[in-house]
Amino acid sequence: MSDDGRLTNSALQKNERDNIALRPQLLQDIIGQDRVRENLKIMIDAAKTRKEPLDHVLFYGPPGLGKTSLAHVIANEMGAKIHVTAGPSIERSGDLAAILTHMKQGDILFIDEVHRLGRAVEEILYPAMEDFKLDIVIGKGPAAKNVRLNLPRFTVIGATTRLSLLAGPLRDRFGARFRMDYYDQSAMEFILNRAAGLLKVTIEPQGASEIATRSRGTPRVGLRLLRRVRDYAQTRAQGVITQAVAIEALQLMEIDHLGLDEIDRRLLMTIIEKFSGGPVGLETIAAAISEDRATIMDVYEPYLLQLGFLDRTSRGRVATPLAYAHLGLRYDNPPYIKLPYSDDEEDPDIPKQEPLL
Repeated sequence: MSDDGRLTNSALQKNERDNIALRPQLLQDIIGQDRVRENLKIMIDAAKTRKEPLDHVLFYGPPGLGKTSLAHVIANEMGAKIHVTAGPSIERSGDLAAILTHMKQGDILFIDEVHRLGRAVEEILYPAMEDFKLDIVIGKGPAAKNVRLNLPRFTVIGATTRLSLLAGPLRDRFGARFRMDYYDQSAMEFILNRAAGLLKVTIEPQGASEIATRSRGTPRVGLRLLRRVRDYAQTRAQGVITQAVAIEALQLMEIDHLGLDEIDRRLLMTIIEKFSGGPVGLETIAAAISEDRATIMDVYEPYLLQLGFLDRTSRGRVATPLAYAHLGLRYDNPPYIKLPYSDDEEDPDIPKQEPLL
């Protein structure tokens, strides 16, 4: 089972174009993320008053919440050129050196998935961010020598979905760090109505509300669903997205009123039916649904945890009474005396607890 192609997967899919035309261009165009927007406005206004480049900025949080869009908004507000790259794309220190030597005064370097930079690449980035110096080694062996080049003052904007995987020294070099939160219902409705206008799609308020409710509070998911509902409306409903049309289209895509798709429900049903609701180790769940452990943790679990349908305990994952109720099942809350799962299946991120007597 793969997350590629899931409509409710908030990560940008391989065969999907980013929402470039739908991105906000200025801070005043951004809806939601009020705390982040206000802090950025203060930083940008102050930097422009001093006629200095902006301090280094780090955005972190779940995928699809607008980290890349904010980087482009900052570039537009500062009137700066933005250079876009990603952590996995910079394989060698020479790759980063080539990028840095092309930076000009006030330019912005946006690094997506910054937590995936290699250690050797990070060592080059440290002095570049702190002192605006580039240390490169010319030659090999005894004849090798270190050369330090001066760089223009520039801004690094990093984006990551896994802040804990970011090296401490690199994290500390970002002068401003902002967590991106999920969007509320009203913000999602505004985003969808704005996007519908740009896409020249007729959408009624109830239709936008229905799509927003199932968008998991994530603009990328909402825009993806909007495009699919638009296709359905154009072929079967004279091109108008009403509430009824939105419900029919989303039911056809097997996305329920909380935004859960078939894979989410299968994961919950596996825990409930095969393992009596848990606790069950992550490795066991991965084997039962033929999925990678990391994919379950990074893609499926966050939203289920947010809804309160899943609990992480020291003994494994547990389906909550809310999950039973959502799936229309009876919750018996059986007493667990011992676990048939091995210790190596426990979540390493959760400390072990002594059993209660």
